[in-house]
Amino acid sequence: MNIGAASRFLATLLCGTALATTARAQPALLPEGTAVTLDQLSVEGVRGNTVGYLTRTTRSATKTDTPLLDTPQSVTIVSREQIRDQNFQNLTDQLRYVPGVIPAQGESNRDEVVIRGQKTNADFFVNGVRDDVQYFRDLYNIERIEVLKGPDSLIFGRGGGGGVINRVLKEADGLRVRQVVAGVGQFNQKRVALDVGDRISDSVFFRLNGVFEDSQTYRQFGALQRYGINPTMTFLLGPATTLKLSYEFFHDDRFPDRGIPSQNGRPYNYRNNIRTFFGNPDVNTTRVDANIATATLDHTFESGVQMRNQLRFADYNRFYANTLPGAPVNAAGTQVPITGYRNETDRTNYFSQNDFTYKFLTGDVKHTLLAGFELGYQEGLAFRQTAFFNTGSSLVTSVVVNPMAPITRAPVTFRNNGTTDANFRYDLGLAAAYAQDQIDLNEYVQIVSGLRYDYFDFSSQGRVTGLTNERVDNLVSPRAGIVIKPLANLAFYGSYSVSYLPSSGDQIGSFTPGLAIAKAEGFQNLEVGVKYDVTPSFQVTGALYNLDRTNQRLADPNNAGFFILSGRTNTQGAEIGANGYLTDWWQIAGGYAFTDARIDSAVSTTIVKGNTVGLVPFNSVSLWNKFDITPEFGLGIGVIHQTHTFATSDDTVRLPSYTRFDLGLFYQVSESVRAQVNIENLFDRRYIYTADNNQNITPGAPRTIRAQIIAKF
Repeated sequence: MNIGAASRFLATLLCGTALATTARAQPALLPEGTAVTLDQLSVEGVRGNTVGYLTRTTRSATKTDTPLLDTPQSVTIVSREQIRDQNFQNLTDQLRYVPGVIPAQGESNRDEVVIRGQKTNADFFVNGVRDDVQYFRDLYNIERIEVLKGPDSLIFGRGGGGGVINRVLKEADGLRVRQVVAGVGQFNQKRVALDVGDRISDSVFFRLNGVFEDSQTYRQFGALQRYGINPTMTFLLGPATTLKLSYEFFHDDRFPDRGIPSQNGRPYNYRNNIRTFFGNPDVNTTRVDANIATATLDHTFESGVQMRNQLRFADYNRFYANTLPGAPVNAAGTQVPITGYRNETDRTNYFSQNDFTYKFLTGDVKHTLLAGFELGYQEGLAFRQTAFFNTGSSLVTSVVVNPMAPITRAPVTFRNNGTTDANFRYDLGLAAAYAQDQIDLNEYVQIVSGLRYDYFDFSSQGRVTGLTNERVDNLVSPRAGIVIKPLANLAFYGSYSVSYLPSSGDQIGSFTPGLAIAKAEGFQNLEVGVKYDVTPSFQVTGALYNLDRTNQRLADPNNAGFFILSGRTNTQGAEIGANGYLTDWWQIAGGYAFTDARIDSAVSTTIVKGNTVGLVPFNSVSLWNKFDITPEFGLGIGVIHQTHTFATSDDTVRLPSYTRFDLGLFYQVSESVRAQVNIENLFDRRYIYTADNNQNITPGAPRTIRAQIIAKF
């Protein structure tokens, strides 16, 4: 292979990554046709793309390799270095330092967040492909996390009303990797992760990531066990063609804990006891087995058209059963009812994404034209049953306990409870086509515009009744943005974007005749912002936005089981973000968000116009600082503050404001060994972390110490 072909070979592989190639042998000094192997090429991180906590370029926002400075959208990227330094292992916890993202409880069995006033448990993606099943995602195989704010169906399809979260996997890139991470911590935490990669030949690379964890938690009976393995392969099929294969098996088994109830509009007794479990510990369990296989083919045609095809097969076996507080503690403080249910949500996903990109000129105007189509099919089971407690003389759907001793061992059976439960199989077919043009009018003005058409064909069939409900939606989602750059490192932008959520909802939990005739919910976002590269390694951003949600369903009082689509919410907000090196020894990541999310039209009899949307604080601040005190020793200091929120949008249970400090200590023992200690909630503050509803409220963890050793060999 001559040096030109070798460089093109490797450049094709590394296209869109934070890596670039340089030749140790200078082409000008070699005769044309001189053979050069990949061993004679060095692979280096490009300082202009990912530096510490700052990532400067992503393809996720536009499906093309675009600098964040030129993207008319608010995007926060959590780099691998930040993930390592903060040492959170759950995705939801790691997102706590992203401005405008608030954790939700997710019934203690899944990742769930609130983005710009919109709660979501389905807007999760891996390398741009949907990963929408409810479970806790680990970070052992993740290169970075991308949070793209504001609705954008053009790129991601349905949902994403407040934004989406995209995980980017580690890939086989031909670099030699040998790393073991071993961690221990309070509450009997034990965890080990492995990352190994290398070349098999000049054209075949491999990488293997794995994890095993067996830990307990600060909550009574809290425990989890999870393990995963993710081998990846990269094949350089030619100078213009690269094939990447990935397969992940992931298992997570844990004790779901729905937290504490309320009393008199406040969380019950959380300052004095953050451990107490309410329910039957013999019943609660949640587990998932996920098998996810992906093939990505990149090819550049002689015409200059770049093609990317991604095929994804994902099969999820998902189950949980829980008991939980079902009502507030009574005024006397002597009684609280316990209810429960079980849920099985197995699902299989098939997706094919096909993108074609072509760059060309019309006069002096530069175009980056994207066209593509997506095909998808999802099938699965939605099965829910209510818990019936055996009290000795009869079966009841709740059992009353003393809140000072809330554990019950009353035997539980699960049965169908009429319309509140579900038992059906479903399938969802998707076909979509989209086009987008990124236009550089000159060095000062850029325009992005595009359109997506989605065809959804959804049907469900009751496994007992045999009845079928069906609905077809044809949805068109536009997107437009402008970027004005008075300076090469300063950009002002404006954007308009739309997304839709079909009546099957975030998760396909029920599909009734009333839902079958309900139109999709709509999200419209207007946003203006500024991005400023203060230095090549430090970026600050700001955004103002107005987000409207329409067609929210209000139960029809004159037609049980059907809806009036008059519900609306409005969110107006401002966000400031900062990432990167303030100095050569001080890095920061975080920002500030002001979020005014309001009910604009009643969506139920208790959620009425003017109410604040649940779990959304008016003000939130999160800032992580890392100080390199010496070449060997580093110090991390984080602070999270948010003003009060309400557990739900009926605004009856108020969750207090809080401020939490986190600490990190890092020591480079040798060139190949790094020691690290993290302390979450340094001052042992008693606070409320999040909630699922008015009676399922999660106290924050007490002071928690975790330690890990990172060894390279």
